Amino acid sequence: MLINDRIIEKINGSINAVLENNRLSNDLGNNLKAIITSILRKLDVVTREEFDVQQQVLLATRAKLEELEKKINELVR
Repeated sequence: MLINDRIIEKINGSINAVLENNRLSNDLGNNLKAIITSILRKLDVVTREEFDVQQQVLLATRAKLEELEKKINELVR
């Protein structure tokens, strides 16, 4: 599973913006980034791009299956 680094960076940026005035914000931000990355990996999430690719593969497979079913039905008749 791949995690979209852009999502992680957005979350990290939001956290850093909140903690901007804190001296420990850099270390805390890095630790939170690691924690968030770990949690997302455990959730087994996929990026939007990966989802879209798989959706296109599924649609193409479904179309091919329907085409083959139609051919089988024509041969059976």
